[in-house]
Amino acid sequence: MTSKTVTGKAIDRNLISRLISYIRPYRLPFFGALILTISLAILGPVRPVIVQQILDGPVLSGDNQMLKIMISVLLILLFAEGIIMYGNTYLTNWLGQSIIRDMRKEVFQHILRLRLSFFDRTPIGTLQTRTISDIETLNDVFSSGLVRILGELLKLFSIVGFMFYTSWDLALVVLTTMPFLLYATYVFKNKVKVSFQNVRKSVSEMNAFLQEHISGMNIIHIFNREEKEMDRFLDINGRLKKANLNSVMYYSVYFPVIEIITAMGMAILVWYGAGRVVGGHLQFGELVAFIMFVQMFFRPLRTLADQFNVLQLGMVSGERIFKILDATELIPDEGEIQYKAEEFDNKGVEIGFKDVHFAYKEPEWVLKNINFKLLPGQKLALVGSTGSGKTTIINLLSRFYEIQKGTILINGEDIKSYSLDGLRSLTGVVLQDVFLFSGSIYENITLNNSQIPLDDVIEAAKKVGAHDFIMRLPDNYHYKVRERGATLSLGQRQLIAFARVMTYNPQILVMDEATANIDTESEEIIQKAIDTVMMGRTTIMIAHRLSTIQKADKILVLSKGEIIESGSHSELLALEGTYFQLHQKQFVSATGQ
Repeated sequence: MTSKTVTGKAIDRNLISRLISYIRPYRLPFFGALILTISLAILGPVRPVIVQQILDGPVLSGDNQMLKIMISVLLILLFAEGIIMYGNTYLTNWLGQSIIRDMRKEVFQHILRLRLSFFDRTPIGTLQTRTISDIETLNDVFSSGLVRILGELLKLFSIVGFMFYTSWDLALVVLTTMPFLLYATYVFKNKVKVSFQNVRKSVSEMNAFLQEHISGMNIIHIFNREEKEMDRFLDINGRLKKANLNSVMYYSVYFPVIEIITAMGMAILVWYGAGRVVGGHLQFGELVAFIMFVQMFFRPLRTLADQFNVLQLGMVSGERIFKILDATELIPDEGEIQYKAEEFDNKGVEIGFKDVHFAYKEPEWVLKNINFKLLPGQKLALVGSTGSGKTTIINLLSRFYEIQKGTILINGEDIKSYSLDGLRSLTGVVLQDVFLFSGSIYENITLNNSQIPLDDVIEAAKKVGAHDFIMRLPDNYHYKVRERGATLSLGQRQLIAFARVMTYNPQILVMDEATANIDTESEEIIQKAIDTVMMGRTTIMIAHRLSTIQKADKILVLSKGEIIESGSHSELLALEGTYFQLHQKQFVSATGQ
């Protein structure tokens, strides 16, 4: 996914319609905010009218009693405006926060259902920008943009109506500056639109860069790339600074121009109006009211220009978000078979691959004509060079990707007949690089499932030999693991992964050589844990060291996505083929002979 931005129509009606659909669950608060906005639009222009009546009425006539009454009315009006403004501000912001909460939930739920192929080509930083920054931008659209634009337009028409009602000739004099104002706003709108798009693009690039480089910091240090990567960061940071300064520059020019046009309108009004007052054709109160009208008239125009750009920025963010929501790379979840642990009696399940073909991008087949069958409780080992298709096979078993040809069976049923939840609950995975989340040991073993009691976790940890080292940690099972388990050794992280498997009790165990990077002392503990976890489970192992798979019931040797040899350890050695050669190489390497 690229970081392209909207450069077409300023306002996309379909996009606006789609965004407005999120307001439907909150129709009552929205219409409440709308009513309050209309009230403010009407009450605002009433103030100059009351001031005019005060000046031309009780002030000129010296009627103190009426003066007190009208000033009291003005104060009550100001107080009412303040209360309505508070209610309107709170309600619109509540509305905005509620909508973006719903949008974040929808986006994250959609991301959870996407195939792994989507994440293979989409930077994590880009998804973070969409889920956090872009949705937060839409908060301004919902909390102030739409309602405020409507309110300012109503206020504008209301002020113009009051102006013509008070004095039509003064109203025309004020409106002589409108062409200049509209032209300045039009130029500003187009310039700021482009600058906002550049800002969003630069922010997305910055997030993607930081996520990748912080995650891969050890590689940067190992290959002494600090200075080079710093240069790349400075380049992206410089573009972000330039994009932000451009938008600031346009605002810095626009608002002084508007102030000058406002001052020009005010000067023309005072010059013309003062002459009318001196000539006796206009009352002093009407001139004062018009001066207030002019100040009120130009304020909504400035606000509309600003809010229109908020709306444009929202359009850019909205299109980015909907690109994710419209991603069709979803795994169909139409199966009806639900997994229940008690149905299998901890004996494992039968697994079958029949004529399976798979390609990430056809016709570049990664797997071709894969056939094998595992009985409940049997152990299968996958052997082959990097890129031979070993990891792909285990990914297909859990439907992380969809096969193009053939069938994958569990207990004689096509895996598509299982619900995704049921299918994936059947499988426990222990990878070579164990991923741990920020949180406690208990939370990492249960994956934040608070319904699993601590006693069950302790029992599982004891079975795999993890209990002793956990009890030596501060706070034991409530010890807080840092991001990715940085404070734990590789062996400790592996034991936590095995405890996780024991806790969830799956019927299929998938292992990506759990002892590949473990020291000799830890390997003995890990091997005992492996033997414990494999009991009563159908197991598929990706093997790097052939010494760990000699007891496997079946070994498949893969090359370029095809099975070239199949059999037990002794059978494959007797063939004196690829497996035999691999075994000889590792044996000679291990013995030094």
